[in-house]
Amino acid sequence: MRELSTKPMGCPGTLVLGLGALFLLIACGGAAQPADTPEARAVREIEQALHLTPDIANGLRIYRSCAECHQPEGWGLPDGSAPQLAGQHHTVIIKQLADIRAGNRDAPKMLPFASAERIGGAQAVADVAGYIDTLEISVGNGKGPGDDLELGEQLYKLNCAGCHGAEGEGDNARRMPRVQAQHYAYMVRQFEAIRDGKRRNVTPEKMLQVQSFSDRDLRAVLDYTSRLAPPEYLRAPPGWRNPDFVDLEPSG
Repeated sequence: MRELSTKPMGCPGTLVLGLGALFLLIACGGAAQPADTPEARAVREIEQALHLTPDIANGLRIYRSCAECHQPEGWGLPDGSAPQLAGQHHTVIIKQLADIRAGNRDAPKMLPFASAERIGGAQAVADVAGYIDTLEISVGNGKGPGDDLELGEQLYKLNCAGCHGAEGEGDNARRMPRVQAQHYAYMVRQFEAIRDGKRRNVTPEKMLQVQSFSDRDLRAVLDYTSRLAPPEYLRAPPGWRNPDFVDLEPSG
């Protein structure tokens, strides 16, 4: 299991999140917003959680419920119903959790597990994000058909690499998600939600970018993205199982 990232967690002027978990742009500072909007509530919790030291033991306690969908190893499901979370930058996890909890992102299946009533306040968000950041990444993720990868590579380099990195590594300090080894079906589902206006924590600019992609473009770039792999030191070794869940596995 990896150690918690020590990269800085300062708040940049503009937040850009995209493929995978997650695809969005949001201002992190600047002009004051009405206090009762979902976006404003999310921003307040993000700022709180980013300045808290994660309690990894409590993060594990919270994650035990998350594992019902995301799996003990954090690898999610290839059918796209749950993304791979393992190794995701903790600033990204904090952002998405805060958006869901504030009503700034719709996730009806996840909200009961992520609500403040269920897990606690900003400290709980920091704790579970810190724990997820320690999990090792599976490269056995769901991938696309592989029949249009040249186009996918061109589109990725032109539209995505500037934010997510040439290898899909993202950036913790800039809160840009890692898209390496993310499930193809999950990314397709998120892109379609953005295109159709169902991801409310996406800026109009990001929505227009996604809407400019043809169906072929969308599937080609996400197929290529699904094949981007993390460096060896972040990968789970063959046969790895999360030792924190061994005590919950049936014996015999």
